Amino acid sequence: MTNVFIISAPSGSGKSTLVNEIRQMVRNLSFSISYTTRKPRGSEQDGREYFFISREEFESMICKDEFLEYARVFETDYYGTAQRFLKKAKEEGKDLLLDIDVQGAEQIKSKLPDAVSIFILPPNRSELEQRLRGRSQDSETVIQRRLHEAGREIVNYEKYDYILVNDRLDESVKALEAILLSERLKRQGRTDAGLSATAEKYRLENVRQRLQPILQSFGKTAAGVK
Repeated sequence: MTNVFIISAPSGSGKSTLVNEIRQMVRNLSFSISYTTRKPRGSEQDGREYFFISREEFESMICKDEFLEYARVFETDYYGTAQRFLKKAKEEGKDLLLDIDVQGAEQIKSKLPDAVSIFILPPNRSELEQRLRGRSQDSETVIQRRLHEAGREIVNYEKYDYILVNDRLDESVKALEAILLSERLKRQGRTDAGLSATAEKYRLENVRQRLQPILQSFGKTAAGVK
């Protein structure tokens, strides 16, 4: 049985670093590289961070129903996960890890209700802004747009099974590893008390109180915009 793990996060939350770390640690885990119509940034390479294709190519893939999920981000560029990655994971007997935004995650959950979803949050808005500026990749306009988008995305946290606040990388990596391995064991009818105990700390219902200051830093409450 192939388990599907969804990871989402606002830009700058450290999701890519976490994903790269966990791919080195967890065996039999396949990773899908998303397709996008945006241009490469910095040292990004086609087929490594993303498959960079034209809008015409992307829309052709949509027409051929080749995407497991796709979305248009910032009303400019498409991002999507090809169906072939899930098919390949099933053929190889591996689990599939998806690094996708909240729109894509919702599409996956509607198609694959048993998929395990994990949302990564920054410690607060100020820290997220520092991280975005520290990357030196974006203009001021883009930074402000990403901060605004992050505020919109975080109110979707209740749609996820697990929430990780990425304030210490080593702890976040261990937590993510525990979630993936404990869910994998659970679906095999097995348990590991240590892994389960660690994973449960990050289950949505167990972290709600901790999330309130983070939501408030973005001008949000659990019910939405103030």
